[in-house]
Amino acid sequence: QVQLVESGGGLVQAGGSLRLSCAASGRTFSGYSMAWFRQAPGKEREFVAAITWTSGSTYTADSVKGRFTIFRDSAKNTVYLQMNSLKPEDTAVYFCAARYGTSGINIYVNHYDFRYWGQGTQVTVSS
Repeated sequence: QVQLVESGGGLVQAGGSLRLSCAASGRTFSGYSMAWFRQAPGKEREFVAAITWTSGSTYTADSVKGRFTIFRDSAKNTVYLQMNSLKPEDTAVYFCAARYGTSGINIYVNHYDFRYWGQGTQVTVSS
């Protein structure tokens, strides 16, 4: 059974940085794509970034490109989201997600494309 556990959220001032972690367990993840989504109050869940587990290919949403970086440590079965130059509009609950398949990481960017989800971690950016 796939389990995804996020950590690393918190309160940070605008311009600051945070690194989120997603510890994955329950199976081997070769052949999977992992992603980060976020959801602000009253808004839909929004794609942030994705990475293929084996090759490490990435795709990042335009809204965070140049500020956020997704990467993984296969030995630790962990996916990370490094967030720099944070803005108040980045405030949201951040979710880790996984789906089987490594093609089209720039196409499968909707929440319903992903089968497995973590419980989320709150990120709050103060102005």
